[in-house]
Amino acid sequence: MFRKLAAFVVALLILPGLAAAHGPTRQKASETITIDAAPDKVWAVIENFGDMSWHPRIAMADAPKGNEKGSVRTLGFTTGGMMEEELSKYDAEKMTYSTFIGHVNTDLLPATNYSATITVKPAEGGAKSDVTWRAAFYRGYPNNEPPAELNDEAAVTGVSAFITEGLENLKKTVESGS
Repeated sequence: MFRKLAAFVVALLILPGLAAAHGPTRQKASETITIDAAPDKVWAVIENFGDMSWHPRIAMADAPKGNEKGSVRTLGFTTGGMMEEELSKYDAEKMTYSTFIGHVNTDLLPATNYSATITVKPAEGGAKSDVTWRAAFYRGYPNNEPPAELNDEAAVTGVSAFITEGLENLKKTVESGS
């Protein structure tokens, strides 16, 4: 009986420390925008994995293997800096693709292990499109006690801004016809 009680007391003393020692939790960001254009017109702008000119932060993108699963595109940012993003899923018929960035440049995006899916679907009631961009990621600093610029809040804010800027510029690009 004494051993069980002693083990219970030890467990109670250790558990709070273990709970505080856990690492980061997966964060998510998602945004949908309605574009005044048919889905095929919107898809035509984003379907090429090697072209991300519709995103205002991206100065150049290159994906030598194109839309092939496993293709890696190099992204050059307007502020300087580069990242590589891998195409993990591509379905032209469903107008969707998924990507993964294992080694995020946290100076450009305050997150790690970033994965995302972009999907184009017809919007309700007309010749419009809904474009949804969903991302899942961890904060930029994977250990405990991250600096403010790489904590969970900074990661969600940074990724959400990246997504919103991209979708807003996609809308502008498609609707202006440029």
